[in-house]
Amino acid sequence: MTDSVSLDPVDLEILRLLQNDARTTYRDLAAAVGVAPSTCLDRVGRLRRSGVILGHELRLDPARMGRSLEALLLVQVRPHRRELIGPFVERVRGLPESRALFHLTGPDDYLVHVAVTGTADLQRLVLDEFTSRREVARVETRLIFQQWDCGPLMPADPSSP
Repeated sequence: MTDSVSLDPVDLEILRLLQNDARTTYRDLAAAVGVAPSTCLDRVGRLRRSGVILGHELRLDPARMGRSLEALLLVQVRPHRRELIGPFVERVRGLPESRALFHLTGPDDYLVHVAVTGTADLQRLVLDEFTSRREVARVETRLIFQQWDCGPLMPADPSSP
């Protein structure tokens, strides 16, 4: 577990604004939070160095990239042993269809978000890349009908239980 970083109201506002639009210029960001551009640049640099800001992402529309069907795959690995998990994770991360991979607690070991061209492609992916692996005991598929982004991530309120 990593230690949290102390963030003041200006830091929080910078993070909120950058999460809404990471391409905001330092000049516009500084004006929005009420500090000098050089101060804003220093603060963003400190947020990067401290690991609060991990990077910037380019988001693509899977449908416009020819992958109009998205699904969540619940995968159970048996036996659930470290020597099997590493190669499994690397294989899944290397698949062009993979969007995100989560290691879970409970009856399912992994949740894999995939984007494919259609149902035949999803069937091929499940059969050829998942259930054909010896360590994969079970795969359940859930189609994604619609997805929404949520608000920016902000620190937990220390006063809440």
